[in-house]
Amino acid sequence: MKHKFIIVLVSLICCLPGLTGATSAELSYPPDVKAALDSAGSNRGELKDVLSHYSSAKDSLELQAAFFLIGNMEGHSYVTYALQDTTGKEISFNVLDYKDYNTLRAEWDTLEQRHGSLDFEKKEIVYDLKTITADFLIKQIDYSFKAWREKPWAKNLSFEQLCEYVLPYRGSNEPLENWREFFWEKYKDIEKKMTDPSDAIQAAKLINDDVKSWFTFDPRYYYHPTDQGLSEMLKNHLGRCEDMTNVTIYAMRANGLAVTSDYTPFWANAGNNHAWNAIVTPDGKVIPFMGAEANPGEYHLWNKLAKVYRKTFDKQKDNLAFQEKKQKEMPGWLAGKSYKDVTRDYEEVCNVTVNFNKEIPDSVDIAYLCVFNDGEWQPIHWGRIENKSAVFTDMGKDIAYLPALYLNGKVAPYGEPFILLSDCSVQGIQGDEKKTTSLALTSTIARKQEASTDGIAKTFLTQGKEYELFYWKDGWQKLGSSVAGDKPLVFEKVPTECLYWLVPKDSNKEEERIFTIEDGKQVWW
Repeated sequence: MKHKFIIVLVSLICCLPGLTGATSAELSYPPDVKAALDSAGSNRGELKDVLSHYSSAKDSLELQAAFFLIGNMEGHSYVTYALQDTTGKEISFNVLDYKDYNTLRAEWDTLEQRHGSLDFEKKEIVYDLKTITADFLIKQIDYSFKAWREKPWAKNLSFEQLCEYVLPYRGSNEPLENWREFFWEKYKDIEKKMTDPSDAIQAAKLINDDVKSWFTFDPRYYYHPTDQGLSEMLKNHLGRCEDMTNVTIYAMRANGLAVTSDYTPFWANAGNNHAWNAIVTPDGKVIPFMGAEANPGEYHLWNKLAKVYRKTFDKQKDNLAFQEKKQKEMPGWLAGKSYKDVTRDYEEVCNVTVNFNKEIPDSVDIAYLCVFNDGEWQPIHWGRIENKSAVFTDMGKDIAYLPALYLNGKVAPYGEPFILLSDCSVQGIQGDEKKTTSLALTSTIARKQEASTDGIAKTFLTQGKEYELFYWKDGWQKLGSSVAGDKPLVFEKVPTECLYWLVPKDSNKEEERIFTIEDGKQVWW
């Protein structure tokens, strides 16, 4: 009995976690790495092979780099999209079937007449944790360290900067491909062309000049929602902003340059959004540029920025997704875990406190600040509601904002719009429906207002087209409509001190901008 007890005891001890070699190593992994291994399913072995490979390496930083990638891998994926009608039927659509953007748009309108409203829906999500191979990840880490150690402009980057801006193996949701080796070989002799091989900016310019020679922007790719991998970009040499920033990230990170993709989800005084690159110097300076288009020091963002965010590979624990809150639902992109606010790198900013006059539902403790973009108020930042007020940090100035809540899956305006002025003061736009005036309007978007030879303001409206005027008071209120002639369009009995919006009757309302009236002139926001 005694011997049997000893045997059983030994067997139990051997089964305890952490007392065999492999399991003991796992116990030393950071919590996020352990969680990633648990989530990897049948792909767990590939990730463990990477960790085992670097556990026996001489350089412990390589193991830390593996921890960084695996510990932050959750959620990163390759995503494909399909064009579908409202019934879910898939519609065949290839942007390269059309000779130019205008032809594509015309065919899109035809397709919607035939099938009804169309939109791109997610078709497949291929998660990195479930599919990435040890060979791929080891090559990514090895080439990152090779660039860090061998490229003269990379040696002053800290390990933290290496992890943040060089090590990540993807730009967005594109298919995984071994781009590091390709671009390492392509630019292996670039130092010979440099007057100062330690100058990262000079290296970035040389690489970007080459990328510009074979890759360019094509608006047709607005309708190619699946992010391209390197092989597709090398084949067609065309893409949208996302592709331009990604291919530039590949080329530069492969050569030890700390390059990011920064973006604004919504322009503050125009429609659409934008993404661009920035290079980060060892001392932390951020220099924006546009991959495949304009070099560092030569690039200027052409619209107003309420917010700038940076794509990151690692999880950003300050993001809304990680905060305790009453509501689980969040507006679209704000639910992301891997982006951070870098507006201060681009703009002078203000913190804005919004006081809510209306009662806040008990189920809500997060508010949003919106900008007007593509005919809608779009949430650009969030703040926690405390005592019926919320603070929104680091907001861009000279911009019109609207407070909102997220109710029943929709952004719900919850206060009056206001202008955040350059001195950080707030100019409310209350509107006065009891006091009216007449307005003479000349345009639907920002134009340089000029007087013709007869002293009457020049108009940019289309003669014979009917225009509708709206003003904001707890929503857009239609004032009336009028047909444009060769002189400014006049509306009578217009409520004063409002936010206004003039749109052609048949417009999709995406291009026309909101405005106030100052000294009888349209002031655009």
